[in-house]
Amino acid sequence: MQRYIDPIETVDEVEEKSRRVLVWGATLFLVGLIEGGFIPWFTNPRMGLSAHLSAVQGGMALLIIGLAWNRLQLSPTQLRWTYYFNVAGVVLIWLALTLAAVLGTSSGTPIAGAGFGAGTAAELTVQGMLTVGAGAAIAGGALFFWGLELTTWRKKGKS
Repeated sequence: MQRYIDPIETVDEVEEKSRRVLVWGATLFLVGLIEGGFIPWFTNPRMGLSAHLSAVQGGMALLIIGLAWNRLQLSPTQLRWTYYFNVAGVVLIWLALTLAAVLGTSSGTPIAGAGFGAGTAAELTVQGMLTVGAGAAIAGGALFFWGLELTTWRKKGKS
């Protein structure tokens, strides 16, 4: 069996992570646009709109992060965590909101979920996914900001 060799393997790790973040962002953006067409068929269409917007905005955020990736002044380990936190955070939030729209949960999202409710397991699953996703996205955003700020501080120090 012949193994597929990705030509990108010749590119350094920073460029590879940038490309991966861009692919995740473009994919999530496209999925969000498609999901928008299904809003009327969700158990909770208002939550479906939230999921649609989350995917589109999260995809755009990942695209921006991917475009600025080579400007980050972080160690390889910090870059890895920045990548995983940002991608996992945005995707988990979108998945949780889509699941909430399908199942009609409301405890994790009381405003968009008003008037709906689901079983305890569904409610806890969505709430857990939202909590973990939000925590990961905040950590990823903080690392991204830190990496950009280090670039600014290092330039000021050289003047």
